[in-house]
Amino acid sequence: MKFSYKKYGSGVLRPVIPIELIYENFPIRHEVLVDSGADFCIFNAEIGELLGIKITSGIKQSVSGITGVSEPYYVHRVTMKVGGWPFTIDAGFLPNISPMGYGVVGQRGFFDLFIVKFDLAKEEIELKKRT
Repeated sequence: MKFSYKKYGSGVLRPVIPIELIYENFPIRHEVLVDSGADFCIFNAEIGELLGIKITSGIKQSVSGITGVSEPYYVHRVTMKVGGWPFTIDAGFLPNISPMGYGVVGQRGFFDLFIVKFDLAKEEIELKKRT
């Protein structure tokens, strides 16, 4: 399946795709950045709360990004649908993430499920489900 890059402002393209997160049969559509540098999938805690997840009841972990500041996040098992294909993954929910941003899908929970091809010249991302 192929997705077009999303355009932000003048000349900014990002590999952002639509997914659906599901917890206890309750779905929410969400946009995520396909990030080969991310170790795992992480989403805004508010998305988890909308799904009905008690965020702080999950397994507490910590993450630090480009600034090096460590932040806690909480891991929960959810279903993620990409292009209609459902996968059960362990996802992190981060309380201190920009509410106007998008989630991030990374190595565990995304790149281990798909062969991912980035084509900036064509402004598209191609995903092939691993067998």
